[in-house]
Amino acid sequence: MNHELMHSSGDVSTLVIAYVVAVIGSLIGLACMARARAETQRSAKVRWTVFGALAIGGIGIWLMHFIAMLGFDVPGAAVKYSAPLTALSAVVAVAVVGLGLSLVTLVRFTRVRLVLAGALAGLGVAGMHYLGMSAIRFKGEIGYDPALVAASCAIAVVAATAAFWFTLVVKTTQATAAAGLIMGVAVTGMHYTGMAAVSVTSDPALPAPQGTTVFDLVFPVFVISGLIVAALLWMLFTSSDEAVGEPA
Repeated sequence: MNHELMHSSGDVSTLVIAYVVAVIGSLIGLACMARARAETQRSAKVRWTVFGALAIGGIGIWLMHFIAMLGFDVPGAAVKYSAPLTALSAVVAVAVVGLGLSLVTLVRFTRVRLVLAGALAGLGVAGMHYLGMSAIRFKGEIGYDPALVAASCAIAVVAATAAFWFTLVVKTTQATAAAGLIMGVAVTGMHYTGMAAVSVTSDPALPAPQGTTVFDLVFPVFVISGLIVAALLWMLFTSSDEAVGEPA
């Protein structure tokens, strides 16, 4: 069999779009997280925590990853994705981030829980990334540089923890904006560091890959995510207006 080493490719526009999507999802998710902490009823706390996990895990992490993967290419080889593994990666991102958020929205806040929440969210970013990468199908195999893989996980954990700290400890508009920008760095920084760890070995003798293209995955999810963002923003602003109108 003939083996040839190849690498991923991308461009600045894809990176910028991916980062913007990560920031939007993160800002909305962190706002939901802050709202969950402000609620007094447990059912409301759970609801806003779920919304936060959906925004950060589903939009800020999962959608960002596959937008960034539009820049992934193996020259001369068709690249497809396993739909079941791709869907599972989204579930993992939302579930792990939700578990992390619950440590600071559903129970009494402590610095230890803040660190654990950041670690879980960061590992959710990393877990989603590498599970999503395992969904790739082409005539060849993907290998990783262990040092860069470890670095990518560290970036995700540290930046996610910093974003949570800004949201929960430094309660200003500027801090919230900074938290969203930092969380965007956590997601995109982890992704591109993880991609730098990739080495691709092509083997033309392998059978043609089965699956779907990344565009076919991203486009419908992008549309659905837009609707989710609009709905979450509407609920955030509506609930804030109602809260302002309530008697003290």
